[in-house]
Amino acid sequence: MANNGPNWDGLLKWSLSHSDVASSPSRRLSEEDRQWFMEAMQGHTIDSISRMKQISQIMKMPEQVLDSQGVTSDDLEGMLDELQEHVESIDLANDLHSIGGLVPLLSYLKNSNAKIRAKSADVLTTVVQNNPRSQQLVMEANAFEPLLTNFISDPDIRVRTKALGAISSLIRNNEPGIIAFRLANGYAGLRDALVSDTVRFQRKALNLIHYLLRESNSDCKIFRDLGFPRILIHLASNQDLEVREFALRGLLELAREESERNLDRADVKLRQLLEERTRRIIAMSDEDLNAVREERELVDTLWTMCYDEPSQLRERGLVYLPCDDEQAPDVVNDRFEPPLRAWAARRHDETSEPPVPLLLGPAQ
Repeated sequence: MANNGPNWDGLLKWSLSHSDVASSPSRRLSEEDRQWFMEAMQGHTIDSISRMKQISQIMKMPEQVLDSQGVTSDDLEGMLDELQEHVESIDLANDLHSIGGLVPLLSYLKNSNAKIRAKSADVLTTVVQNNPRSQQLVMEANAFEPLLTNFISDPDIRVRTKALGAISSLIRNNEPGIIAFRLANGYAGLRDALVSDTVRFQRKALNLIHYLLRESNSDCKIFRDLGFPRILIHLASNQDLEVREFALRGLLELAREESERNLDRADVKLRQLLEERTRRIIAMSDEDLNAVREERELVDTLWTMCYDEPSQLRERGLVYLPCDDEQAPDVVNDRFEPPLRAWAARRHDETSEPPVPLLLGPAQ
């Protein structure tokens, strides 16, 4: 951002000092305060739109032209970082298409430089996250195909991981996106991601798998037929705690519908897994037990569901501990959702009336 831009520290302090509704009585803003606030917000919005237009124009330039002007991949990556900051705002994310920036951003998914391909997918993740309008615009711009190609076959694992993150955000609460993913055999790509040796790639794949299984019972059969249960059983003993938890969640979703036999409860490997995880949890110190709270609950629930008897963890009083009284943080959603964007989405869901628009300029 330019050094002569709005004083955001001052704006934040002013906003906080006027927003403590619970501890201080409401008061009417003075005309001077109101005018200052509106000018600051309008200046920021105009500056952001103007800068996004400039970035869009640069993204439209051929690589050869940029090279001839001495623009490096680091310069482009820094530019995309700035664009990502702007589109954290849902309104600005939706404006990206109208100012001509969405299509050139999508073209960067095919850039010859792996860092640019990865970063463009990262920006796209922010654009579509919890944003139905931008999800629709991105789908209509045929972004799904290059994202899927990068996810499945890009030689750079970071590009594949970022593309998967963008796909995950694009198809959440987006039925056309889920259908497109299913028809494109994206589930086979998820299976390949699980057998990679990159933990971050595995986490993102497991997170999306859990979402798809939870959203659609019919998908459980697809996952079963593609051999996911055996892979999840293997990953449930992974050294990485998040991978283990995600894998156990997936197994739990598969086990919920006993009549469909999506998870073979007589599978020796499954029983061996749960017995081994139980032994390891029993042998843990108090500090380690506190760190694996969710794993304790998942192992106990899976055991009871599969074998219709209390687990050893429950018999030993290790499913719920006194230290569990404080609610554990939701590490999954915290990892994959920007807090402000998530708040905006929840706020939109909680009200049936459209929000009153903030007018930042004179009426047309």
